[in-house]
Amino acid sequence: MTRIDFHTNIPDKLAYACRLARKAYAAKAKLVLLAEDAAQAEALNAALWTVSDTDFIPHVPAGDPLANETPVIVTFDESIALPHHEMLVNLTRRTPATLEQFARVFEIISIDEDDAAAGRRRYVAYKKQNYPLTHFVAGQS
Repeated sequence: MTRIDFHTNIPDKLAYACRLARKAYAAKAKLVLLAEDAAQAEALNAALWTVSDTDFIPHVPAGDPLANETPVIVTFDESIALPHHEMLVNLTRRTPATLEQFARVFEIISIDEDDAAAGRRRYVAYKKQNYPLTHFVAGQS
């Protein structure tokens, strides 16, 4: 069953997603970053190029010919077949249609109240479905 980790109170979802991508790549894990829309996917793509002066995070959009060989995939369109099903970072306010295909899902919830409310609804829904859940609050040890 998919393990779901909620990361809440995140001031900058894109920067946080990039840090998760960097950690996943360093651990040789494969990751899909699910953006809300095309604009957020483009912003995420741009952010991944500037995460660090010394680190490079190989990434391509879903559907790219190199997707099978690339450890980080960026998408907003869940209808595109994905080559990786290890980890998903959900930056959207909806439940991913492909949730059960992944071993682990990171739900990234910002400090925005509407985003937090949508995250709480997903948490309750996942809990009712008996998914294993963990919760991390940014800024708390």
